[in-house]
Amino acid sequence: MDQYFDKVKAYLIELDYDIISIDEQESIFIVNSTDGGIYNLVIDCEDPILIVEQYMFDINVEHAAAYKTLLQINREIVHGAFVLDETGKKVIFRDTLQLENLDLNELQATLNSLELLLSEFSAQLVKLAN
Repeated sequence: MDQYFDKVKAYLIELDYDIISIDEQESIFIVNSTDGGIYNLVIDCEDPILIVEQYMFDINVEHAAAYKTLLQINREIVHGAFVLDETGKKVIFRDTLQLENLDLNELQATLNSLELLLSEFSAQLVKLAN
């Protein structure tokens, strides 16, 4: 098991995230925060970094306006950014943090950034998803 796994787990518990699945072999957590609108957030202790990924939606259009909107929203995101998966179809919120000096405040800032993104841009994201 990764040396940072227990530290990240303790942080998630302290931040009151619902750990719905743990893969200790791969050092991956799946968490929810219903109050924050976060469901099935993947947190991967991939030494030397912590990868935080939230699947947002499948993008069904391939035109500049949709990508332009995503990039404009990216500018407003405090921590993390939108990315596309390798197929170019799935929009994911992603942030990476250094595990070596990770502290509670840093992880909380990333999670708060995602919650803020979901609350401030929900209408635009729903429009892009449809």
